[in-house]
Amino acid sequence: MAELTRDDVAHLAGLARIDLSDAELDKMVGELGVILESVATVQQSPIEGVEPMSHPMPIVNVTRPDVVRRSLTAEEALSGAPEADQQRFSVPRILDED
Repeated sequence: MAELTRDDVAHLAGLARIDLSDAELDKMVGELGVILESVATVQQSPIEGVEPMSHPMPIVNVTRPDVVRRSLTAEEALSGAPEADQQRFSVPRILDED
């Protein structure tokens, strides 16, 4: 792999719309170089026969069947409310209309 240059980092920063100082550019040359070397190492892993996965542990989504059942009526839902108006909870206004 070709060596990463300061101009390469400046170009990448420009593409990402990140404003880096000269010191940050110099620092990022080394840091991005290490990241690219790590990615290159991982890319050399033998992956034939390995199934793609989204998570390292098997995950099973626990669901329940949809069952139609009785729910609260408006009166039952509002029975514990301090105030109700037109089958709605009545609460103090906190915002002006402006």
